[in-house]
Amino acid sequence: MIFLWSAVGLVLLVAGANLLVKYSSLIASSLGIPPLIIGLTIVAFGTSAPELAVGINSSLSGNSSIVIGNVVGSNIFNVLFILGIAALISPLKVSEQLVKIDVPFMIFLSALIFFLSLGGSISRNDGLILIILLLLYIAFLIYQSKKAGSAENDDVETEDKPHWVKNISLTILGLALLVFGSGLFVDNLILIAKKFNISDEIIGLTIVAAGTSLPEVVTSIVATIKGKVDIAVGNVVGSNIFNGLAVLGFSCAVNPQGCIIPDSVMNFDIPVMIAVSLACLPIFFSGNRINRAEGFFFLFSYVAYTTYLIMSANHHEKLAQFSATMLYFVIPLALSGILFSAYGEFQNRRKQTGS
Repeated sequence: MIFLWSAVGLVLLVAGANLLVKYSSLIASSLGIPPLIIGLTIVAFGTSAPELAVGINSSLSGNSSIVIGNVVGSNIFNVLFILGIAALISPLKVSEQLVKIDVPFMIFLSALIFFLSLGGSISRNDGLILIILLLLYIAFLIYQSKKAGSAENDDVETEDKPHWVKNISLTILGLALLVFGSGLFVDNLILIAKKFNISDEIIGLTIVAAGTSLPEVVTSIVATIKGKVDIAVGNVVGSNIFNGLAVLGFSCAVNPQGCIIPDSVMNFDIPVMIAVSLACLPIFFSGNRINRAEGFFFLFSYVAYTTYLIMSANHHEKLAQFSATMLYFVIPLALSGILFSAYGEFQNRRKQTGS
């Protein structure tokens, strides 16, 4: 029965993602809103509902230290795993707005979270500041959608455009199936892991950490397969921004003591989140696309990050050697490749503009 319910959860996830991508695209077409804006808002915020639920529940139940781990872990997973998988399926063309506005804002937000965490906690007032920034960001996206005017949607069937009740209802249904399906899938995966005597700590670092981001995974993969790249990439960037502003903001605001920041998260995971955000910029800039090689680099980085967490949790005897190899060889080599690619693209653009 456990395996059966896991399969049911997976089916609901895929069905929900298909509905969400199809009918949110139709809404964007009908309103003349670029699909990127839909990806950054409705799709991104909707697929981040599990993180928001986990964050607020953890904060209200007195487990506020879980909140920051949930946000930081999800943001790292979103970029490295989801974009990595999506790019391996098909190279992703990145919008100019993402490169110039949204990714720099994601980097700024990662640095802001680090700054707010320096005292060992993020206070209720800090949470309110994050919520205000969320409202300003949403207002900016609404302004951008109006400024963009009508979007190009030649691939959308025109007879579907006027069906407002149908499109909105099925978009909401898709979100509901995503959230419910992810919960069902993850809960039963945990039961399976316990059957094989896998420790709670390892389950938390792997299944639970990835589980709250499962809606983003399936949605971005389905969107990529369907050719809705703006929704796929916008979903990831928008989810990270929503996690940092809404999930962290509301979770800290509902708790008078704010949210505790564990030393391990402050000293390791938040710097990794900042580094991952920074890595997006040169990759996105290099031809305004994420190619398969860069997708493989993202995916490899997530596997290395997860391996480190598991080895650290188990106090593995090879942890020091693994860390040294990653720090002094693998990471510098990968970053050099990214910078070289970005520099080559910069030179090509200079030649094209004649400067």
